[in-house]
Amino acid sequence: MTPIVHGFDWPDRFVIGTVGQPGSRTFFLQARSGAQIVSVALEKEQSAALAERIEEVLDDLMADEGNPFSIPALTPEGLVDNDPLEQPVEEQFRAGAMSLGWDPSTAQIVIEAYPFSEAAAEALDPFEVDPEEVLLVRIPVGSARAFAKRTREVVGAGRPLCPLCGVPMDSDDHVCTLPDGFR
Repeated sequence: MTPIVHGFDWPDRFVIGTVGQPGSRTFFLQARSGAQIVSVALEKEQSAALAERIEEVLDDLMADEGNPFSIPALTPEGLVDNDPLEQPVEEQFRAGAMSLGWDPSTAQIVIEAYPFSEAAAEALDPFEVDPEEVLLVRIPVGSARAFAKRTREVVGAGRPLCPLCGVPMDSDDHVCTLPDGFR
């Protein structure tokens, strides 16, 4: 069966945002072109990993002496997006596997998010399981830098981590279990 493709080529907006308070936030990958909006739920760790990988791809392209593309080292000022998610946030699906690529023919970063499924989770290669739908987003390099920057900021805006045990601290209720050897 052919999957439903929620495709966004040069979307008007592509961001990571959250709904809820730190400690109980739900992360969303949201794309909008005109009136079409798709919101995909994902884990905080997936958000952080996506931003990190985008930065790595862009940095690798910048370092390649034969690269004919103009890759910005920093986020272009006009592309900064600090606005909240588009409302209402309606979850299309929860992301399982995700992929990231580079299309040199259009100088775009290509991001794919697939719904979580038990079959894909149990498979040795989750991309071998045919998904029912997919979010496919293609963004230019400047927008990719802006996306990664915003995502790092959103991920970092959660509960602070305990400097001793690394567990998120909830107000005054944090009880730290120190690593062996510490008293």
